[in-house]
Order: sequence, then C-alpha cells, then structure tokens
Amino acid sequence: MTDNLLRRIVSEFVGTGFLVATVVGSGIMGEHLSGGNVAIALLANTIATGAALVALILAFGPISGAHFNPAVTLADAIERGLPWTVAACYIPAQCIGAICGAVAAHLMFGLPAISVSHHARSGSAQGFSEFVATFGLLCVIWGCSRGRSGVVPFAVGAYITAAYWFTSSTSFANPAVTIARSLTDTFAGIRPADVPLFICAQLSGAMAATLLFRWLVPGLMTTAKTVLLPAEPSPR
Repeated sequence: MTDNLLRRIVSEFVGTGFLVATVVGSGIMGEHLSGGNVAIALLANTIATGAALVALILAFGPISGAHFNPAVTLADAIERGLPWTVAACYIPAQCIGAICGAVAAHLMFGLPAISVSHHARSGSAQGFSEFVATFGLLCVIWGCSRGRSGVVPFAVGAYITAAYWFTSSTSFANPAVTIARSLTDTFAGIRPADVPLFICAQLSGAMAATLLFRWLVPGLMTTAKTVLLPAEPSPR
C-alpha cells in the first residue's frame, strides 16, 4: 500500500467518523435541549449535519475526494473514476469510521459506547424515501461537480439539509451512516432490522442517478475521474 493510498483511506475514515459524530451528537443535544419538541430537535440535527458536510468536504476533498459514503464510492467505481481496488479500501474505512463516530458521540455525552437502536424506520414509504434521497444526492454530485467542482461542498450540504425535511426517512442516504446509526438508541437511531431495506434503497437510488447522468452526460465515464476524485497531490 502506497503512502498516498493510506492517506486517502485515513481521510475517508476520519471524515466519515466526524460526519456520524455530528449526526448522532447533534441529535442527542437537540433532544436534550428541545424539551420534547421533535421539530426543534430535528432542526438542530439538520443544521449541524449540513454545516458539517460543507466543512468536512472542504477539508478532506483534496485528499480523498471526500466520499464518506459507500454509495458514492460504488458509483464512482462503476463510472471508472475510482479503481475497484481503491473502492475496496474506501468502503471498509467509511463503515468503520462511521461506527467510531457513533461511539465517540456516545462517549462525549456520557452514554454507553454502543446501544443498539429500537427506533423503527420500516415500510415501503421509508424505503422509497431513501431511494429518492440517495438518487437526489448523486444527481447533485454528478451534476454540480462536472463544471463547478468548487460548489460541490455547499451543494451537498444544502441538499442534505433540505432532504432531512422533504423525506419521511430524514435522508440517511448513506449505507455507512445507516449501519452506524443502528448502534445508537438515540434520536438519530434506526433498528438493525430496518437497515437492509435502507441500504438496498440507497444503493438502488445511487445506481439510478448514475445511469441517468450517463445518459444526460454521454461523456460521464471519461470524465468521472475528475468529478469525484481530486488531482493526484504533487510530491513534496
């Protein structure tokens, strides 16, 4: 493993960890301060997550592309923007980082490191919601990053902020985040039994958006490497 690949893997691990720590931690804080008002708790959760996404993509994007999401990584690999060998390293790093982020949030609030969620998020409406949420996310990424890559952090943060409110599932849109949120019995949690539905819907949405943009932008497969990945860093 080269030093460059290791840096990229660590970037995905740390970035995804901070993302989940934000999602879970802001959910706990919002629930504590909202006095039982779920709308206020969700608003706090939403603002924190959207803001963190912008900051994290800006910070880690030049290193690894700031995927933080197995669905994004798989879409990038399918479009030949990322070698499958690299994708195979990114996805475990994202999943492990996400779990560590949930643990970190629990420890910051004095909770047990892991508490399996009992928050039910089941049914066809929730599954379709995750399909739509992830479809939209990939559309934003593929659409914005081709010609205006500098706006991607803000576009993704804005989209997820909005999707928290227009989707019934509150837009997980990320398999690694979904797995990690099954390990927190807090505001942001999801029952482990509901995780497979969410992940299947998320992957389906990501693939549908990628196929759409392959048609909308016929040269997508030849330009994908410059869409979701940064340029190779110059040697120091």
